[in-house]
Amino acid sequence: MANPPSPPPPPPQPSDPIRIDGADEDAALSSSAYLTHQELLTRRSRRLKQLAQIFRAHYWTLMEELKIKHKEYYWIHGKSPYEEDEKNKKRKRDLNSDKENFEWNTKLGINGGGEVEAEEREEEGVRKCSASGCKARAMALTTFCYTHILSDSKQKLYKGCAYVVKSAQGRRVLCGKPALISTVPSLCPMHCQKAERLVARALKKAGLSVSSPSKLAPKLHVIVTEFVRQIQTKRRAALKENVSEDHIEDKISQGS
Repeated sequence: MANPPSPPPPPPQPSDPIRIDGADEDAALSSSAYLTHQELLTRRSRRLKQLAQIFRAHYWTLMEELKIKHKEYYWIHGKSPYEEDEKNKKRKRDLNSDKENFEWNTKLGINGGGEVEAEEREEEGVRKCSASGCKARAMALTTFCYTHILSDSKQKLYKGCAYVVKSAQGRRVLCGKPALISTVPSLCPMHCQKAERLVARALKKAGLSVSSPSKLAPKLHVIVTEFVRQIQTKRRAALKENVSEDHIEDKISQGS
């Protein structure tokens, strides 16, 4: 006789509702048409403190969960301490071996030569960057490291830095280092700091100090005016140089 089918598992029980502090007092005042100012402030303060405690407990719960996930991520994609210890022990054994034999093996590509180099270049269970000549560790979910992440045509998180390094023959040469797409402006960390310093310097010339709490933040038209002034100053300087060069050429032609 066939066994009867097992009963379905019971549905998950909902978690117990959070009991509000001072619920008895709120129930006593629920029938009141009006509340005094003191009663209203007391109830709001009590509920705010309880809500802060709930958020704080939830925050630390998420932090503990994040630590566990970070350990798992680092164990899979990062360095394993056991592999590093074995690798260091092997290197010490190779260094303590006979120097002449080590040099001879290196020339022949045995043990101390090509095989050791190949082991260092491709560790077991660790993915290296797919870029030619790069020995850095590949990022998660891709085959490229952070420096060469733009070589991955499938990635959607990074873009090239738009900072103009130099201009040659009417063509602008951009930095091109990886920067997050969400970054505004589209600059890498180094050039973002440089741009902030340039803006702060321009505002300082205009008589404004962003770091000073006593002064308000400058408005857009003030920043635009300062940039226009700097551009006009550069153009005047270039025009003076051109005029001086033409004047020198005229004198040379008259003298000849």
